[in-house]
Amino acid sequence: MKALMLGNKAVARGLFEAGVGFVSSYPGTPSTEITEEAAKFDEIYCEWAPNEKSAMEAAFGASLAGRRAFCGQKHVGLNVAADPLFTMSYTGVNAGLVIVVADDAGMHSSQNEQDSRHYAIAAKVPMLEPSDSAEALEFTKRAFDLSEQFDTPVIIKMCTRVAHSQSIVETADRVEHVKQYQKDIAKYVMMPGNAKRRHPIVEARTQKLIEYAESTPLNRIERGGSAIGIITSSTCYQYVKEVFGDEVSVLKLGLINPLPIELIKNFAASVKRLVVVEELDPVIENHVRSLGLTVEGKNLFPMIDEFSQNMIADAFNRPAPRGVSLDDDIPNRPPVMCAGCPHRGLFYALKKRKCTVLGDIGCYTLGAVPPLSTIELTLCMGASIGATHGFNKMLGRESESKTVAVIGDSTFMHSGMTGLANVAYNQSNSTVIIFDNSITGMTGHQQNPTTGYNIKGDPAGKINLEALCRAMGINRVRVVDPYNLAECDVAIKEELAAEEPSVIISRRPCALLKYVKHQPPLTVDKNKCIGCKSCMRIGCPAISMVDGKATVDQTQCVGCGVCSQLCPKAAFAQT
Repeated sequence: MKALMLGNKAVARGLFEAGVGFVSSYPGTPSTEITEEAAKFDEIYCEWAPNEKSAMEAAFGASLAGRRAFCGQKHVGLNVAADPLFTMSYTGVNAGLVIVVADDAGMHSSQNEQDSRHYAIAAKVPMLEPSDSAEALEFTKRAFDLSEQFDTPVIIKMCTRVAHSQSIVETADRVEHVKQYQKDIAKYVMMPGNAKRRHPIVEARTQKLIEYAESTPLNRIERGGSAIGIITSSTCYQYVKEVFGDEVSVLKLGLINPLPIELIKNFAASVKRLVVVEELDPVIENHVRSLGLTVEGKNLFPMIDEFSQNMIADAFNRPAPRGVSLDDDIPNRPPVMCAGCPHRGLFYALKKRKCTVLGDIGCYTLGAVPPLSTIELTLCMGASIGATHGFNKMLGRESESKTVAVIGDSTFMHSGMTGLANVAYNQSNSTVIIFDNSITGMTGHQQNPTTGYNIKGDPAGKINLEALCRAMGINRVRVVDPYNLAECDVAIKEELAAEEPSVIISRRPCALLKYVKHQPPLTVDKNKCIGCKSCMRIGCPAISMVDGKATVDQTQCVGCGVCSQLCPKAAFAQT
């Protein structure tokens, strides 16, 4: 049957058809929908893990047990899962094990641009790279076959454009694959003596995969003109075809690691000019150059951002459609926290006290943008607490009395706990604020270990943050309502003044959760409003100034009442 699918949904369909029995992932744009879609198949056990390392280890355990297994994450998530990945390359697998990493060239929702092909090369595992939804489905199924054929985990590299674009796929029935677990200490126990004997097996496997790369249909030559030959992959292949059609010859690479040798040499010999078109780093280009071939690539294209049809057309001095521009300037719409966001009140209190705020990854990172402009650091998941510990250790009491770490509930479970353990163990007088909005907000409302529900919304184990923090050695733990500015202000003042580590849990569910019941929206009494703009200091998108008076957008306001606490004339009232 044919169907129109997102690339991510196509991967999930491939998991189903390949007979996958176990899926464990951590949500991260642009990879999240793979696991969400897979969870719709009753034949597949799916879960959100606390972080990518836990997810990959769980997937490996499922593979060891004899069921095909999958682990998904975005590019920075693979950093977290790199530890088990590198050793899994040595142990190999039992049943097939496939890992998806979704890169985010252009940084639409990420803190860096990162080329995950380097991980496949460094870990010495094969990597496939689909260029549309049909290949996303087909490559997923092939990846499991390759995993079992070559006794290795296999990585599929997605990117934002493939993950979040739609194309036609051909679906098929599910085929079950079950293997028996067999005890094999020499293969699976990676103590130095065993690991030393496994490394030559990895190198021999790589040579076999190079031979496979020479003839696999995953890599194909599309013959066109001989004046130009282009080697490419992923979305760049689509752009090349849109610009050139069949005018040039194309070597389309689907198996991106290891790369073929003779196939590339033969292709190069058949064209007059050889060009590599690839986003971010010159991985293919460097390989081609190492073969002694003359090749162009990064002399024509940048090492940053996403490519486009126009960019490729410009590089070859070819005309391309430019679209239509509007005569009117469109105002910028920078991202802001939603109306009623529970993080807003706490950030206002921190700004009022002129705190130094070291932040983390989540919706609350928007606390860095005006008018709150509070967060001064965002590095990676969990870094806020560790960085605050080191910051305070070096600057002493003056810093401790005004510096806080802010982190979300999901991020705290992901990798914030170890930072808090460091604070408790090595006793920096640090204050940590956990924004508990009862969900993983930034990636689209996924459950996490603090919510009490699993990926399907069924009741699950629920971690008590207060008890956990106390068990880790933090004696001062308090909960505040971020809609109550006075309560937040007192808590921040008292905990920063304390002579020991402390945790403030800012608890109120995300305003966008469907089950959250809101108060009626507020209105402004124009006779009372003096136009002082005090209410504008929280940056709520539901509030604006019209004719010198505050006004509330009734379609956005959730009646949180934070603005009314700032108004000196009590001009805000519930409708």
